[in-house]
Amino acid sequence: MRRIAMSVAVSTMAVSLTACGALNVSGGSDTASPTKGDDLTVGLLLPEKANTRYEQFDHPIFEKKVTDLTGGRGTVEYANAEASASKQAGQMQKMIDDRVDVIVLDAVDAHAIAGSVKKAKDAGIPVIAYDRLAEGPIDAYISFDNELVGEVQGRSLLEALGPDAAADTIVMMNGAPTDPNARQFKAGALTELAGNLRIGAEYDTEDWKPENAEKNMAEAIAKLGADGIDGVYSANDGMAGGVIEALKAAGVTELPPVTGQDADLAAVQRIVSGEQYMSVYKSYPQEAESAAEMAVARVQGKDIQFDALTADRVDSPTDKDIPAQLVTVVALTKKNIKDTVVADGIHEVSDICTAAYKADCAAIGLK
Repeated sequence: MRRIAMSVAVSTMAVSLTACGALNVSGGSDTASPTKGDDLTVGLLLPEKANTRYEQFDHPIFEKKVTDLTGGRGTVEYANAEASASKQAGQMQKMIDDRVDVIVLDAVDAHAIAGSVKKAKDAGIPVIAYDRLAEGPIDAYISFDNELVGEVQGRSLLEALGPDAAADTIVMMNGAPTDPNARQFKAGALTELAGNLRIGAEYDTEDWKPENAEKNMAEAIAKLGADGIDGVYSANDGMAGGVIEALKAAGVTELPPVTGQDADLAAVQRIVSGEQYMSVYKSYPQEAESAAEMAVARVQGKDIQFDALTADRVDSPTDKDIPAQLVTVVALTKKNIKDTVVADGIHEVSDICTAAYKADCAAIGLK
């Protein structure tokens, strides 16, 4: 059992032995005494559309898995908050009023949504935090190992800078301060970067917006000089695009290494062309499908199955020992595009290697 915030090792055997009592299961099978049949409704709340992954991958993959798990009888009530915490609170209230059976929540603001989570709990609707650890009495959490994401980004940046990195200066472009994941990415990155180079400027980027990252980067360039920046830690791909635009606008022709996360198509193309050094590939199919499995198992009373899907434990600022699943991640560079995003069907080679990128694709054997 993996634990975040306070690390405690617990054997898998212990999980198996205690699973029957964890959620008041009455039988020894993960199909015993279901509380709901296949005619269930799952509420799915996603946070924004600026990051293309939510509409392109998470939502359709999640919905298909619910359909498959319920023989086509289950439905998904879906809403996207478009980066508005107040809008998401209204969307969640509607799902509570509609009496959905379970809510899967990717919070815009993990702290602000806590009251809505409690309302759902009081209404008897379990809430599973998806991708971001919402505060309040959630039933489970699924995300990627966020500190590991930051570690992978930081380590990759050091590798790109080479053995003389201690003399280098970087800019840190962190994510939104309202997103607990952003704090974990930053903490993980600093385990690799702090003490190994100079952090010349650092920003927490409002709403993760590329235009805000571009503005912040322009400020960093004005402070440090275009030639005084040896690398950029960018917490995700959208912001990396804004960072690169600011560097180009400042007349930088030999771009420093820039990190990212999410393996957006535009970012993969920037990696192919050499404009962006790396991204972090996270298996959205695995995360979304596992979340759907957790939601259906929780509603149907398949407690042993639910426990098997949530063998990790995490703490939020309001709750401890939250059942969780932490999905691993991979550093995405020119070397492994074919073995990751292409092999998993996230992007087609034809989509990556458009006319503007054909020569660059050919140079790395991507065809």
